Amino acid sequence: MSEIAGQTGLRAGATAVVNESYSFACMRCGHGWEQSYEIEHHTDAAGHEFVLYVADGKVVPSPLSKPTCQNCDGHVVRIMRPGRVESARNAARRPHRVPPPGGPVEAPEAAAEAGQEEREHHHWHLSDLLHPFQRKAS
Repeated sequence: MSEIAGQTGLRAGATAVVNESYSFACMRCGHGWEQSYEIEHHTDAAGHEFVLYVADGKVVPSPLSKPTCQNCDGHVVRIMRPGRVESARNAARRPHRVPPPGGPVEAPEAAAEAGQEEREHHHWHLSDLLHPFQRKAS
């Protein structure tokens, strides 16, 4: 779901900074967007570790806890790996292939007539079907 892009330089007391990107899709209105985050790992005065999510230079809530749609403020948001929204947009822009016209296909008459004649001239009897299974009396 997330992609770790690597570490950036440490800043503001962070012990590590990791870049992650996500794709989001709102299940309420259909809006899709992508966002990259710098995830700063910190240790407080008591020695407890915590993280801060930074997007566009501002500390923001974790996108994994309760994501909010930027379009309708809905909270039913699907989180996906990065690039999913962009690939869907690109697919929507591509010209659609038009399927070939459908319809009944006509078979050549000569072949159809020959097959019909074969069926009409050959009559099957039960003895013809059982012949391979019959034994000669000895």
